[in-house]
Amino acid sequence: MASENPFKSILKTLEKPGGGEFGKYYSLTALNDPRIDKLPYSIKILLESAIRNCDEFQVKSKDVEKIIDWENSAPKQVEIPFKPARVLLQDFTGVPAVVDLACMRDAMNRLGGDSNKINPLVPVDLVIDHSVQVDVAKSENAVQKNMEFEFQRNSERFGFLKWGSNAFHNMLVVPPGSGIVHQVNLEYLGRVVFNTDGMLYPDSVVGTDSHTTMIDGLGVAGWGVGGIEAEATMLGQPMSMVLPGVVGFKLLGKLREGVTATDLVLTVTQMLRKHGVVGKFVEFYGQGMSELSLADRATIANMSPEYGATMGFFPVDHVTLQYLKLTGRSDDTIATIESYLRANRMFVDYSEPQVERVYSSYLVLNLEDVEPCISGPKRPHDRVPLKEMKADWQGCLDNRVGFKGFAVPKESQKKVAEFTFHGTPAQLRHGDVVIAAITSCTNTSNPSVMLGAALVAKKACELGLEVKPWIKTSLAPGSGVVTKYLLKSDLQKYLNQLGFHIVGYGCTTCIGNSGDLDEAVASAITENDIVAAAVLSGNRNFEGRVHPLTRANYLGSPPLVVAYALAGTVNIDFETEPIGLGKDGKKVFFRDIWPSNEEVANAVQSSVLPDMFRATYEAITKGNPMWNQLSVPSGTLYAWDPKSTYIHEPPYFADMSMSPPGPHGVKNAYCLLNFGDSITTDHISPAGSIHRDSPAARYLLERGVDRREFNSYGSRRGNDEVMARGTFANIRIVNKLLKGEVGPKTIHIPTGEKLSVFDAALKYKSEGHETIILAGAEYGSGSSRDWAAKGPMLLGVKAVIAKSFERIHRSNLVGMGIIPLCFKAGEDADTLGLTGHEQYTIDLPSSVNEIRPGQDVTVVTDNGKSFTCTLRFDTEVELAYFDHGGILQYVIRNLINAKH
Repeated sequence: MASENPFKSILKTLEKPGGGEFGKYYSLTALNDPRIDKLPYSIKILLESAIRNCDEFQVKSKDVEKIIDWENSAPKQVEIPFKPARVLLQDFTGVPAVVDLACMRDAMNRLGGDSNKINPLVPVDLVIDHSVQVDVAKSENAVQKNMEFEFQRNSERFGFLKWGSNAFHNMLVVPPGSGIVHQVNLEYLGRVVFNTDGMLYPDSVVGTDSHTTMIDGLGVAGWGVGGIEAEATMLGQPMSMVLPGVVGFKLLGKLREGVTATDLVLTVTQMLRKHGVVGKFVEFYGQGMSELSLADRATIANMSPEYGATMGFFPVDHVTLQYLKLTGRSDDTIATIESYLRANRMFVDYSEPQVERVYSSYLVLNLEDVEPCISGPKRPHDRVPLKEMKADWQGCLDNRVGFKGFAVPKESQKKVAEFTFHGTPAQLRHGDVVIAAITSCTNTSNPSVMLGAALVAKKACELGLEVKPWIKTSLAPGSGVVTKYLLKSDLQKYLNQLGFHIVGYGCTTCIGNSGDLDEAVASAITENDIVAAAVLSGNRNFEGRVHPLTRANYLGSPPLVVAYALAGTVNIDFETEPIGLGKDGKKVFFRDIWPSNEEVANAVQSSVLPDMFRATYEAITKGNPMWNQLSVPSGTLYAWDPKSTYIHEPPYFADMSMSPPGPHGVKNAYCLLNFGDSITTDHISPAGSIHRDSPAARYLLERGVDRREFNSYGSRRGNDEVMARGTFANIRIVNKLLKGEVGPKTIHIPTGEKLSVFDAALKYKSEGHETIILAGAEYGSGSSRDWAAKGPMLLGVKAVIAKSFERIHRSNLVGMGIIPLCFKAGEDADTLGLTGHEQYTIDLPSSVNEIRPGQDVTVVTDNGKSFTCTLRFDTEVELAYFDHGGILQYVIRNLINAKH
């Protein structure tokens, strides 16, 4: 039972300098514990939350002591509870969260509980950053067309979210067209310090997208969790986490002329991947911090998932306060933030002597050592210095198929594919660019690289350079503010001239929403087996993600995207080869179109103004005409439409009773899929367009949905029937059971039939067989996706045995009742001689009290093999979820049983 907060004696009043008070706060300094001053700033946020929420029930005094003693306790992998200040949901991930909340209300109602107890207990910000299809990219009024198109296709989904905003308390829904969720979070939603009913405390947030970490650049502790964890947090459950180690990343010096924030983030990503930061916080410090704008910090923080860290954290300092002022936060708000953080010694003032923090490990980067670069062709951490790009590309053509190889035979490497583009003769070669997209939350929020791209376009246009008409160009800014400063600078017209029209404010190319390539281009690629390239300012370039026909996908800064679009190929040495011929027939080189740092700084200074932010975000409260016209039902219980192919009641609680089902082992299970290393959530989770021959397409066609109305998997995330059929439907997935064949199929072991993964899973279920998955290292890396766990659960998967798991994905599997097991060090399916044709039995005790986090478990196969795995339930709370059959069931039973 909850009791009085044992730390009430350190609840102090924060006085205003001129009289009056800002509010009450829990004073860390009043504890008079010298260990606190040495703590990393990011750990202090966990500490304050534990102290403020300490009730000796959900959060205990011993948890507070663990955090204070972080230097000694973190290496022991101790568990702590954390209650974030708020939850951030994005459109696609928000829909299933609201579906689950609506479903939980129904279940609560059926079980005799008060369904109105199912409400967010912490503020929930749900941003509809509608996905933008860029098929109208060459059009001047692309934004309006895309918005109309989105409302036409998604009115049911948008209406459902609008219903949710009325039905549930404590939920803010930001209408479509406002910006990408992480940018809206940075520019508008981020509080930095909360003042709730006179109580001051640091802002902290968990979000259902892994790039929630962008807010870390603002000094707000935030990271991605599975939708399942986010829902539990919304419902007042503490988040169970292992107290993380913190890597101290010291920055020195300043960036050289011509080097962008994107070059820096790709360098940092590579360094941190090499260092190994999975499950850790990274905290940036040092004199180089004063040279980094807030937008640059946010760019680095955004890519935390790509370097593997839970957070890339930048403590609040004067640069943060300047950004808050720039983005239209009030003077009173900023004064409160600074006063509170200074009082609790959570503010960094570089004009004062710095207390040396203790970190788990240390890295140093002199910003002067960063050089222009891009990353690819298949992973974000495979950085290539620009000067080495031509040689690296040649290596990729030569190398055997892999992360850095396409195995193109020597005699085919210079192949020229002749085709006709709208009546004009055209050619394609290996490495030719067919998609050039300024996109994604990582870069399109950073004025220096956005205005840098516009300056490249200006210089190129003035010199007479053009982009080939078959290259699909697009510009999807992070927020409406970008449009305002591009227009104010009078530079948007040059981007338009090169085909980089604004298509909307949302996720585009980096989640596969680039739309179709021109038929002539697509045919030239497929018929000649051309390794075509996409260049984008995104954060993800995993295979099959950007476009099925672009096998090479490179991440680069927005100005580099423009440069590569102009060059038309990635097979170029920018130092020695011309980008093209100008209007006078003269060769134009990269150096001729690249702006100086001073030019970029002047453009930012004169064009990015506070009023732009205020005007953009005032529109959030007013909505927009299309949003305001959506009519939605009233009532706190949702009226499910059985014919809907967008919103469907999932079967999670169909047979639920008040008694927990208890832990389950696995008996004589077949292997549904046998994977190698680096299977990402993009491989597992339904994403992108719905393939015309897929089980999901079959389901929609059977329900009278025209192919043109299929929409994307993301837009149908509220329908479990579609999503289950799209699980493991990635066209690039490699399943060892297929012996070299690539694609979303598997072998039904008892009959030897080759079937789609969904059909095989259905067949196993109909026969009464359980299934498991075998996997290599880093299983589930990439964006946190709840459907990467929900989908396998609906397919009947009972366990995943892997060499290692990505942090969020492992916890999501637990949340859906799937057992995560790790092979012992040095072992995997291959070394143990497992082919995936065996049947697997995993014995677990029948009582959860007999299971310990991280204990050894024996796996036995039907052909006499036996091996030991580590059971990856990492905390006692996760074991409780498993006992209840999942996290949502656990929450419902607890709410019904709650006596307080």
